[in-house]
Amino acid sequence: MKHAYLCASLFLGLSYGAAAQSTPGPVEMKMTENICSCISELDFDQITTKQLAEKAFMDCFSEQGAMLLQLAEERHIDITDHPAMRTLGTELGKNLLAQNCPGFMKLSMAMVKDVQNGVSTGTTEGKLKRMDTKDFNYFVLTDNENMEKSFIWLRQFPGSENYMSNPQKFIGKKFRIKWQDVEVYVPNAKSYYTIKEVVGLEVL
Repeated sequence: MKHAYLCASLFLGLSYGAAAQSTPGPVEMKMTENICSCISELDFDQITTKQLAEKAFMDCFSEQGAMLLQLAEERHIDITDHPAMRTLGTELGKNLLAQNCPGFMKLSMAMVKDVQNGVSTGTTEGKLKRMDTKDFNYFVLTDNENMEKSFIWLRQFPGSENYMSNPQKFIGKKFRIKWQDVEVYVPNAKSYYTIKEVVGLEVL
């Protein structure tokens, strides 16, 4: 039970993001390698939801329960110090990224994407570059690499009335869009295409 609690603290750290990273010690490096090996051996065809991805990640951490205690000792961290344990979890995630752990990359994608009743959903952040008005309105965002991503405003979503009268005033603002994949028939192309429909929108 104690090991499961420690794993939960570390997992929360990985979920919450950045922290200053110090030079990894031998126990930390060994644990990172073990976690990477465990994740890379997963059957990703069976990991079809965010919940399954999180469980798989936690299971790999749980296998390192004894080493977690050694790692806390190596880093001079009190295991009851929740913020410190979350920071440690963040740094382990950075180690996995720094090592280009292929399994961790796949699992990370699964953690931000969900499949429920056959519908893929996810979230995307970026700056609103423009609103395209065709048969429907499209929110066009740009990411950190200035790549454009388009999301169709097909149906009502929470707060959608805020963008009806003058959506242009939001140009340049940073958004977090929650979307779901929908398959539509495009007459001109005489084929079906999958597009991302806006189901939630938040100004950051």
